[in-house]
Amino acid sequence: MLVTFIDDSIPFDGRSADAVPLGGPEKGLISLAVALARRGHTVRVFNRCAGLLVADGVGWRPIKECGAAHSDWLIAHRNPRLLRHVPNADRTALWIVGDARYLDNPTSLSTIKHRKTILILQSLAQSLTVPQSLQANAAEVVGPAALNCYRAALEMVPTEPVRAVVTTHPANGLDWLLNLWVDKVVNRVPEAELHIFSSTLERGAAGADIPSSLRPVLQRAMTARDKGVKIFRPIPDAKMSEIYRSARVHLYPSDHRDLICTTLGDSQSTGLPGIARDRGAARERILDGQTGFLAPDDEAFANLTVEILDDWEIFSQLSREARTRQRHRDWDRVASDFERILA
Repeated sequence: MLVTFIDDSIPFDGRSADAVPLGGPEKGLISLAVALARRGHTVRVFNRCAGLLVADGVGWRPIKECGAAHSDWLIAHRNPRLLRHVPNADRTALWIVGDARYLDNPTSLSTIKHRKTILILQSLAQSLTVPQSLQANAAEVVGPAALNCYRAALEMVPTEPVRAVVTTHPANGLDWLLNLWVDKVVNRVPEAELHIFSSTLERGAAGADIPSSLRPVLQRAMTARDKGVKIFRPIPDAKMSEIYRSARVHLYPSDHRDLICTTLGDSQSTGLPGIARDRGAARERILDGQTGFLAPDDEAFANLTVEILDDWEIFSQLSREARTRQRHRDWDRVASDFERILA
């Protein structure tokens, strides 16, 4: 089959993930395109890449050069307006990466319905946000997969001092987590460190301007340096898998807007236990009580964090379960699901 992806979000291509950290949606598009090409399809991507490129069997071209008239499958990424491209595509799909309520407008609705487009979502939590006006449309939930650098990571090698890792967006509960760490965790495990991976906060800590809404979070993190709080710039996935291998727990504040939880799935595949609040798609990434915990309240979140940081046996049991049970899904399976849906 000839498979066409179209995306107009940020500039990236099939080589970008090797050099810079990408978001979950961008990594997902690259991974799915490569998996489909590996399964024998002819795959092309039109997006905001700099120029023509062929990487891992996938052709990349700037979206402004998209004059294609036909494709067996057209997969628009995020933006339903992109369905206007490739007018003679046999099957069309809209791959949704966040809250689907943005589709509740006349232009999106008419485009989706006119092209008889299948909605492809990535979590059950996300499916609950589909507008009522689209609920009669064909829709499928196709869970994402972790990259092979996480799935094939070697055994965990936690370092001393023990550390917790945070990858959440600063606006999604990081202020709450910092307060919990300072008030209820680090006084019980004094040597522990909290490593925050955030491009925004790292820039702010270096003196760059950041959104005013995030300045209090940055200030809270910086004043907690003596409590083991450290800020780091996000790094490419191959290196991030090593960060997970050396940590003891992934702390995930969760947010109702966080409907995919990509990094939580990545760390679970590596074997890193997680603790999350039961919001968004967190319960679809953690096996509660087996590979981590969904904490019912603040006190439980703090107590569970202390247990994993302080008790090697608890950490080891959760880690073994995560490595055994959370790394089976790869992008080849995701590609197979897309084949089934679009056949």
